[in-house]
Amino acid sequence: MKNIVFTNKQSFEKGPSNSITDVSGISVGHCTLSDGDIQTGVTAILPHQGNLFLNKCVAAVDVINGFGKSVGLMQLEELGQLETPIVLTNTLSVGTASDTLIKYMLKDNPLIGANGTVNPLVMECNDGFLNDIRAQNITAEHVQTALANTSIDFQQGSVGAGRGMSAYKLKGGIGSASRALSFADKSYTIGTLVMSNMGRLEDFCLYSADLKETLQELLDLEKQQISAADKGSIIMLIATDLPLDARQLKRVAKRAVIGLAKTGSQLGTGSGDVCLAFSTANQIAHQGEAIESVKRFSDAHIDTVFDASIEAIEEAILNSMWHAQSVTGHQKNTRISLQSLLNQSA
Repeated sequence: MKNIVFTNKQSFEKGPSNSITDVSGISVGHCTLSDGDIQTGVTAILPHQGNLFLNKCVAAVDVINGFGKSVGLMQLEELGQLETPIVLTNTLSVGTASDTLIKYMLKDNPLIGANGTVNPLVMECNDGFLNDIRAQNITAEHVQTALANTSIDFQQGSVGAGRGMSAYKLKGGIGSASRALSFADKSYTIGTLVMSNMGRLEDFCLYSADLKETLQELLDLEKQQISAADKGSIIMLIATDLPLDARQLKRVAKRAVIGLAKTGSQLGTGSGDVCLAFSTANQIAHQGEAIESVKRFSDAHIDTVFDASIEAIEEAILNSMWHAQSVTGHQKNTRISLQSLLNQSA
């Protein structure tokens, strides 16, 4: 196979597992549903292993294109705080996931309700092409399973919330990547995770002369369908152990769109594109002191953080496709995996 061009240029070292869990304390869990028309699931991300309500992470969000139904972004944007795990699922299961996440937080936090409420964070993409989304098959038990089984080692591709997702009209899903940084003789990490469900096939960065013959029949079919439009979404997470404040994390989140664009996305009107960035450093106590001291990262060095985040987001998107398996689901709709496609053109 010749002239297949990946747009990503690696300027930074990858973390040990090249995943978001290279940021110490983060773990990821899945619950996958795969049975005929049911191709969906839940993915849960724990930002640290302590009590997130009592020790919140500094966070920020950038809504690149707001065609989405996520829960919790408004308060996170206002306060710059993440106080629950992050749950990913399909669009019509956000309510179930949010309710289950609230119960999960209530279990160990008697202060909730007595001293303020809690802001559950649930993010979504529409997996209705491969999954019978109207059936709303996600239950509280599925969300609980994902939350209860997080690990630093986790699968990517057609798993968890990524089971029914599409990317560039191929198989999308869950992807992750990381980059190692060094400042003042100390090591730090940028970790990313995406749920990819966006893009048009003809825009994908791997589309080239060598793939054209293999893709032409698929392209012709897509152009005859309404689904050829970019009506998906992508959720992008950027995590770090650098002591970034909410303003700096907002700036980092804004750069995720560059990594997304490098893979070919045109940010179609029907695509909800959102990036959440958070830091595990400088955790915020629920009942803190009036005056507290924190470490501060200098903006003089933040371009390096931008560059590493862009690079890791781009690779995470490609990994979400590279690790995915082909899936046939609702109404016999099929998304072929990137590996299968490249093997056909070899």
